[in-house]
Amino acid sequence: MRPPLPRRLGLDPSWVRLPPGGPWSTVGDFVNARVPERQRERVAQMFATGEYVDDAGAAIAPETPYRPGLTIWFHRDLPDEIDVPFDVDVLYADDHLVVVDKPHFLATMPRGRHVRQTVLIRLREQLDLPDLSPLHRLDRDTAGVLLLAADPAVRGAYQRLFQERQVAKSYLAVAPHRDGLAETVEVRSHLVKHRGVLQVQEVDGATPNAHTTVKYVAGYGNSALYRCVPHTGKTHQIRAHLASLGVPILNDPLYPRVVDRAPGDFTRPMQLLAESVRFTDPLTGAAREFRSRRRLSLPPD
Repeated sequence: MRPPLPRRLGLDPSWVRLPPGGPWSTVGDFVNARVPERQRERVAQMFATGEYVDDAGAAIAPETPYRPGLTIWFHRDLPDEIDVPFDVDVLYADDHLVVVDKPHFLATMPRGRHVRQTVLIRLREQLDLPDLSPLHRLDRDTAGVLLLAADPAVRGAYQRLFQERQVAKSYLAVAPHRDGLAETVEVRSHLVKHRGVLQVQEVDGATPNAHTTVKYVAGYGNSALYRCVPHTGKTHQIRAHLASLGVPILNDPLYPRVVDRAPGDFTRPMQLLAESVRFTDPLTGAAREFRSRRRLSLPPD
């Protein structure tokens, strides 16, 4: 559906469709029932200034009769955000594809309290590409190569590469050196991410759904550099698998245990880097490889 409101600060408008049934007699009743009491003054202000509109862009009044199927469009208020003081470096760009070198601490796309301080929203404004959309995701704590589609018409062709596992990805990680750990280890487990739980859970005895090849690269005193190749794309897969080997990633705030980090503390980036991405371009048939220019840090021993 085509939004009746323009993007604001690189963000699409939000919408909600009135469901069938329910105890509401007006649109105002429905909207107020969906928000905490402390936000109802703001809701009244938005109705008064015509910020709720229908599919035609006409303002909706709070006394408008409730009608199942009616779509309400509006812009959400943005949360206060701390600026992430690192740039997004563009590695490559054409009419279809944008490849960037994401810094640590910057989320890929809006979620929760991170909205404007995300790769997607920054680049929509910086590159004047309002239809830019990510083809995959890197954790906020992970740096490295990230691909985005500049043209919605070709997004599906590139995204199928990820869905069909035709994209070869390689990561580098700094973690403890562990005696006895084989030079190359194949880690397979069943990972589950429960809503509201920060860590993924490994389910013993279940059919593996996550597979990572972990290769020892070099040792540096008590630390080591590992190259990790994920063959599947589960949430936090590399982080969880390295922790399960007894070599959690340096400065990982979630594994093996959750560590509180003050907002605005950018002093201890997690030492995980999306080093490279390789694939065959679905539009041209050309072999593509993009590599990060960033470097990980080794701790003093």
